[in-house]
Amino acid sequence: MNSATFRTWAGWAAAILMWSASGLPSTAQDPPEQVDPEAGEELPPGALETPVGPAAPAGPPNTSRDLYDGIVLIEAANLQPDYINPWNAGAQGGGSGTGFLVGPNRFLTNAHVVSNEIQLLIRKYGDAEKYAARILHIAHDCDLALLELEDPSAFEEVKPLTIGGVPSLESTVTVIGYPIGGKRLSTTRGVVSRIDFQPYSHSGADLHLAIQIDAAINPGNSGGPVVQDGEVVGVAFQGISGAQSVGYMIPTPVIRRFLTDVEDGQYDRYVDLSVGTFELINPAYRAALGLPNDGFGTLVTTVTRGGSCDGILQKGDVLLSIDGRPVAANGYLEMDGEVVDMNEIVERKFKGDRVAMTVWRDRAIVECEVELKAFDPYLMQASAYDEKPRFVFFAGLLFQPLDRNLMGAHKIQNLEARYAFAYYVQEDIFLEKPDVVVLTSILPDAINSNYGGFAQTVVSRINGKEIRRMEDVYETLHPEDPPEYFVIECEGRGMPIVMEGSRVQEAHERVMKTYRVGTDHYLGDKKDAEGETPEIEEEKPLEALEAAQISGEGSQQ
Repeated sequence: MNSATFRTWAGWAAAILMWSASGLPSTAQDPPEQVDPEAGEELPPGALETPVGPAAPAGPPNTSRDLYDGIVLIEAANLQPDYINPWNAGAQGGGSGTGFLVGPNRFLTNAHVVSNEIQLLIRKYGDAEKYAARILHIAHDCDLALLELEDPSAFEEVKPLTIGGVPSLESTVTVIGYPIGGKRLSTTRGVVSRIDFQPYSHSGADLHLAIQIDAAINPGNSGGPVVQDGEVVGVAFQGISGAQSVGYMIPTPVIRRFLTDVEDGQYDRYVDLSVGTFELINPAYRAALGLPNDGFGTLVTTVTRGGSCDGILQKGDVLLSIDGRPVAANGYLEMDGEVVDMNEIVERKFKGDRVAMTVWRDRAIVECEVELKAFDPYLMQASAYDEKPRFVFFAGLLFQPLDRNLMGAHKIQNLEARYAFAYYVQEDIFLEKPDVVVLTSILPDAINSNYGGFAQTVVSRINGKEIRRMEDVYETLHPEDPPEYFVIECEGRGMPIVMEGSRVQEAHERVMKTYRVGTDHYLGDKKDAEGETPEIEEEKPLEALEAAQISGEGSQQ
């Protein structure tokens, strides 16, 4: 990941430019040649025998048959959360993607293929039977997931695919999977055209190393292996909307980091320096800092409070080296024989790892060391999955915490809310308000008449209590002794919402009955305000998957 400032804008850019391969079909009109292995056609000689990059292979390469046997079709039934009416179970759907065997009963795929799942089925190459699977680990920040079968006996003789290195520019790779256009396994060949940091569209707020290829990566290819010389060199995962034959794959350094992270039984997410930097190229600026004009050293512009570098680096420092590697003025350094973004060093490290830094401060060299950790406040600006929306419903007023999902669902235009979202980290809003609570909508009733203009506003106080978390909302609106009036203050409004305390309970029950609101709050999986986790009725997973397939609502990913 990159700096806090860069991350925020990258999130918006990802939403505009990138689509996961579960999204719209590619607009490519002349895709590279595709062949169908199950139809008995063989890959042409040399198609899988192109050179790999500098990383050493993890084991002996697979034969074509080994590759196909280890590649699976994944069918997912899912439940999309309803942020408009969060008391509802959500919309049922289904889709399909690709995965492949990486170890005994371990299948790798994209996180977006299995997000919000309620049932997973895996189909083996050349086998009509479907096998029930479950998620072992999922990493939304790098769009990867690891699955296992409930009964792995059908794959006991299948050889796992070998993880290889980073392919070189202009080398040929083969994308294998189950894209749209047919039900059988398909292969597509393309050329590696770029290796660089790119936004990962699944989260909308993360940047990692990615490899661009000119092979068409279509819906259904997601999670499938990209192969070179019989080894996996990437996982197909996204493309660019409107571009012809431009696809992206997750490279093996990201894959290996994910597989290593989960070895202890849990995924700890990516760590982050949590600093902002600026290219220190201007000669006059460098001279003013007492630095030679030698092209080394990048300026630290922000140090996020609570981040890895808080209390160690300072605004105005010049970062000269990380882990003994000199940092160029543009923030790049040399690693594994390639010139890469300096964040690539951090990308390959884990929670608790330490990195040495050399900085220029007050015209003197300063040596320091940073212990790396993840930074939770960034998650507010990332798309959330596999969780129910939190909310409090009170006499027609719907209160919800601000995040990326909420912004998109309600199409929030309120300036105070948009500012809080965009500058949540940069302006240290997260320190004052772990939850930015928004009054998202008002279901009309006599108790709340004439308050429609307060929809989408940020709640600042209720009955004089500052609102910092969703729990504050519930507790303030449910006191042991109801007040004479409930007074709700919102940012940017010169007057508050006022409701008569003696009439609220009757109105609340009336509104819930009128609008068929099943439950009036959900504060998270830990426990709701009454000590119980509310249950939301859902259809049985198998019925949901079959319904999606019959109705044609399923989508390939």
